[in-house]
Amino acid sequence: MTDIKHYDIIKNPVITEKSTMLSENNVVTFNVPMTATKPEIKAAVEAIFSVEVEKVNTLRQDGKVKRFRGHLGRRNDTKKAMVKLAEGHSIDVTTGV
Repeated sequence: MTDIKHYDIIKNPVITEKSTMLSENNVVTFNVPMTATKPEIKAAVEAIFSVEVEKVNTLRQDGKVKRFRGHLGRRNDTKKAMVKLAEGHSIDVTTGV
């Protein structure tokens, strides 16, 4: 049974060209909150998707300064988690939870 807090940790999958290439090596990328830790991310992925996680790598990405109609604005900071799944396990992020 999954806890409701697990759904607060995994925001959404990242679907880019780079993350698609990583999925060939059994790595899935998710956006997570800035306060999420590696053990929390591992527990959430294992509970939600019923898979075995081998390891978790995270990265913090600073928000860019962008210009919109002549005014400076700033995007929010984000945190990504690259989750390596154990051999024989997979997640299809295009189908949803």
